Amino acid sequence: MAVSSNTTLGNFQFALQSALSAYTDEMYTNAKKLSGTAIVGSNADIDPSTETFIGQSRFFKPYSTQTVNVASTTDATDGAYQSYTSDFLSYVKTVRTHGAKEVNVQRVISQQDGLAKIARDFAEVKAQDEDDAIVATLKGVAAKEAAIGAGLNDFGMDYSQANTTNGFHVDINAAGAFGSAGTDRSLIMDQSSSLYGGILGENLFKSLSLGFADYEPAFMYMICSPEIMTQLRIANLVDQTTVTEGNIEFSTIFSGKFRLLNTRTNMGNNSAASDVTAESVKTTFLVKPGAVEMATLSVPTPTEIYRDANKYAGSGSTDIWYRWGYVAHPMGYSWAGASNAFATNATMAAAASYERKFDMLNLGILPIFHA
Repeated sequence: MAVSSNTTLGNFQFALQSALSAYTDEMYTNAKKLSGTAIVGSNADIDPSTETFIGQSRFFKPYSTQTVNVASTTDATDGAYQSYTSDFLSYVKTVRTHGAKEVNVQRVISQQDGLAKIARDFAEVKAQDEDDAIVATLKGVAAKEAAIGAGLNDFGMDYSQANTTNGFHVDINAAGAFGSAGTDRSLIMDQSSSLYGGILGENLFKSLSLGFADYEPAFMYMICSPEIMTQLRIANLVDQTTVTEGNIEFSTIFSGKFRLLNTRTNMGNNSAASDVTAESVKTTFLVKPGAVEMATLSVPTPTEIYRDANKYAGSGSTDIWYRWGYVAHPMGYSWAGASNAFATNATMAAAASYERKFDMLNLGILPIFHA
């Protein structure tokens, strides 16, 4: 229908402008960020101000044998001295950037400041980037330990750093503590059986005890996929009470023993097919508090705005950039990757990027491979 008057045309243009400028923000629905939990700890020995891409920290190793003398009133032989050794581990830096461009004249149409959007969401972008880096670190440690060899399968095995045969991981389908080699054996229960009740969670607690036989933390984080979270709920294992840490409320299982972190990040087969039966295609992590050490880097010009008046026929454009950096390093490991570049998530997730330096019982990240 033809527009019959300027008044009608004005009303139409006003309605169109209102519709076009009715911007809103879709909510963020990402899982709880790992960087906001006690999984992340600080280490005073990590110095972000080193002159290279990597840094080093030294530490004393535990006595391999404890020399204790028995005093004698008749034997004048000198007592045996205790010897000790020190070692060092390397860590790598990473710097990230986040930018956006706005064509200035677009505001005439949208009535919105596009740069305000990126400013509002910068904290979310940074937190998600740190979360992705931590997950990549977990995957890299899992791949490294799987590459070493068979996992923890006996409660009486050698847990020292010198053990280069067993990786610090648990494969529930492998033979040993879980019986003969299984097929499609899940983390919560053996799917080949019809047993319920007390059997639920047995595989999980066996994994915990295999990984931390001498020292079992008061609580651990259990980083799992939505599928595993659903199995826990169906099995009625999730506690009715929750635990609040900072501003995050956690569901827990087994009276708060495991604080559950649900992530849709790919938690598939991080074992590099090194499992015994090739049936372990999923990974769940049990993580100690402080297992990933983080430090903030000081970067030049963290926020920068660039305006180019000539662009877009003289109407101009505006760029805004955010820059930040950090060290995200797994406790007990040394960086073995490239020392001439900032770390990417891909290099953090690579088995070749890590070398185990601690005895296994002192490590903080236990990957569990299961069906």
